[in-house]
Parts: sequence; structure tokens; C-alpha cells
Amino acid sequence: MKRKKNFLPWLFLSPWLIGLVVFSLFPILATLYYSFTQYNFFSPPHWVGLSNFGKLFSDNLFWKSLLNTAFITFIGVPLSLGFAILIAILLNQTFKGVGFLRALFYLPSAIPPVAAAVTWAWVLNPQYGILNIILHLVGIRGPNWFYDPNWSKPGLILLMIWCSGYSIMIYLAGLQDIPNTLYEAAQLDGASRPQLLWYITIPMLKPVTMFNLIIGLLGGLQYFTQAYVISSPGTLGPAMNGAPEGSMLFYAMYLYVQAFKSLEMGSASAMAWMLFLISAVLISMLLRRFSWESA
Repeated sequence: MKRKKNFLPWLFLSPWLIGLVVFSLFPILATLYYSFTQYNFFSPPHWVGLSNFGKLFSDNLFWKSLLNTAFITFIGVPLSLGFAILIAILLNQTFKGVGFLRALFYLPSAIPPVAAAVTWAWVLNPQYGILNIILHLVGIRGPNWFYDPNWSKPGLILLMIWCSGYSIMIYLAGLQDIPNTLYEAAQLDGASRPQLLWYITIPMLKPVTMFNLIIGLLGGLQYFTQAYVISSPGTLGPAMNGAPEGSMLFYAMYLYVQAFKSLEMGSASAMAWMLFLISAVLISMLLRRFSWESA
């Protein structure tokens, strides 16, 4: 009976454990092995050591994709989080129609990324896009957005901000968890609204900000779907290969090209592990800083 009781939990866990080993653990270990080999699906892997990593460091497209990813991560993510916290503070007020506004701001994040990318490619179309039409009505000539290498990444950042409803809801939950007694005590001491925001709201939201920042950081480093859809044939017209001059060629997109178009599975695996190391280092730095500030 004791052996049976010990066996039953493992029996119920077995589907999940089998899925974890087959679909997660084995592919992870396989990519680690392939990163040291030359492999193209059609011939057996050939051990080449660290040459895949060396080739990446001498690849101009690799550095371009890394810089594009850094731009969207370190500029786009903070801007979207800043917008999210401002909207969350607005939606934390009590007024008629606040429920409708909360649903309205959350709705874009519930749209599938492919549909959001196609919609935004239409909104930012330089000829008939609604944003450029509005700018034209006020006497401003709109940019070419995704057709211009200087404006393609700002266009994607606007898309990120538009789809920040998930972060808004997380911030809203954090705001509702702050005790009103803190605000009341500060107001009795003569604190103004900016002081309440700076000395109470923002410090109390640090754990929520850290959570949103880590999620945003991981999403920025793996940014793929929106840029791939917008720069694909049929969305902007002809195939653009990461938009004009590779301005929308991000790290995950170049990894995909290496693996499934160039069939350089060894180089793609090396890129995947480099992305893992970059993500681990950045998140460790964030967590260490947060732990130090909390202490």
C-alpha cells in the first residue's frame, strides 16, 4: 500500500514529465550539441568546436540584428512601461465609464500578434494609413514608417506601446494593492500630487515594475512575430528581408533565417545559446539590483 501511494503521484505527473523531457529538455540539450557542429538536416552533424561562435562574431548581419534588438529592448520596453504606468494611474481613478476604458486599453494585447502587426502596417502606411492622414490634416507630413530605415523601429515601438494592455493591468493590480492610509497620511503632512506619485506610488510599485521589466526584457530580446509579419511579402508589398537596409532584422528573425532558410542549424543553435546567456546576465543584474535596493 505504501509503495502504491508513492507511485500514484508519479503516475499522474508522468504526462507532464514526458512532455518536459521530450519537448523541452531534449531539444535544449540537442541545441547545445548542435552549436558545436556543422549540421544542415540532410547530413550527420560534424563537430567543429567553437567555429560557429567565431563565424557569428565576424558576421555583419549578426551585429546588425543584435543592435536592432538592443534598440527595441532598451528603448521600446521602457517607453511602453512608462506609458503603461501612466494609463494605469488614470484607470485607477473612480469615474463613470472607467470599466469600458480598462477593457479598451487591454483589448490590443488580446489581439493575436499577427493580426496586430497587419493592422499596424495599415495604420502606418505612408500613403493611405490613418495616422499619416491625421498628421496631414494638421499640416504635418508623415514619415514613410516601415519603408524608411530611420522610422521602421519607431513604428514598431508605437506598436509595442499600443499592445501594452497586459502591463497596464498588472500595474493597475499593483496600484489597488497600495494602502490608502499612506496617501492620507502624506496629504495630512501637506504632500502634493507629484510628491505622492514620486515618494509613494512609484516606490510601492517597484516589485510590479521589476516583474513587468523582466517580462518586457525577455519579449524584447525574442522580438520576432511583428517584425517578421510586417516585413514579409504581401504586408508591405515585395519581400523586404527585415525592412529597408535591415532595420527590422532582429536577433530572433536572423536566428530563424539561419536555421530554416540557410539551413545552418549549427550557427542558429549557437545564436540561441548566446541569446540565453545574454538574457541570463541581464536578468541576473536586474534581480541583484532589485535585491540590493530592497535590502
